[in-house]
Amino acid sequence: MAKLNLDWLEVFVQIYKTQSVSRAASQLGMEQASASIALNKLRQHFDDRLFIRTADGMVPTPRAQSIYPELHEALARIETARGKPAAFSPSDAVREFRICMTDISEIIILPTLINYLQKTAPGLVIEAEKISSDSRQRLTSGDVDLAVGFLPNLEAGFYQQSLFEQDFVCLAAKDHPRVQGELTRSLFSSEDHILVTTSGTGHAIVDKVLFKQKIERRVVLRVPSYLGVARIVAQTNFLVIVPRQLGMALAAQEQVQVLAPPISLPHYKVKQHWHERFHADAGGIWLRQTMAKLFLDASL
Repeated sequence: MAKLNLDWLEVFVQIYKTQSVSRAASQLGMEQASASIALNKLRQHFDDRLFIRTADGMVPTPRAQSIYPELHEALARIETARGKPAAFSPSDAVREFRICMTDISEIIILPTLINYLQKTAPGLVIEAEKISSDSRQRLTSGDVDLAVGFLPNLEAGFYQQSLFEQDFVCLAAKDHPRVQGELTRSLFSSEDHILVTTSGTGHAIVDKVLFKQKIERRVVLRVPSYLGVARIVAQTNFLVIVPRQLGMALAAQEQVQVLAPPISLPHYKVKQHWHERFHADAGGIWLRQTMAKLFLDASL
């Protein structure tokens, strides 16, 4: 039995609708002879006459009547698949987006993003998860829609867009007994420090610069996240180096002062990353455009 040809199915549906081979051919923009050949192929495939010529036109046989709904629906589905992807309407969309991000992005990005979505897309839910060694695979599989942060390990193999630039500042308690307003190299080296050991974000560049400049810092506390570091600084005499926009946000919440480091530390770009498999997804496009609208070169 010959395989069904899509053109044959279109001929079948049009003959069923018009009860005429010539009118079916006209509807499809083909020669009548080609439509007749397609009908003969269908008759061979289904081992049935399918349409009987009468005074009222080509009348379907019981077999044709039984298969018409399925063939008509199949063609409709194929036409839908051929067409443009459905537009994403944020105002009435119901969907969950998963974004993996650094703890810094949770503080800097999430509040602004969620407030915007509450106004423009109330049916959307954001599930945030921390960047991990699995993030690359989860982006590839589609378990995660977007990754946001300073993520050098996602530079290759993924689409990316820079959102804004960051550099580093130093935080100290407002009532620090020795550090007020200016931080010299000697003072920086003589004070106790907190080191944030969060992985996968590339902030190890600070250690490299300090090592190159032969500046030591006496680390007395290591923590896995930036989330609680301002509270610790506010209640101790420890110093900590953090990204500038995070430092400004933390200074608004805790009794800490923001200080320039004693040496120039590198700038870096916070980016959004996504996998090429989902580059054309309408919802994903809207989410990325929203992130760019909110944060592209923004002074946060």
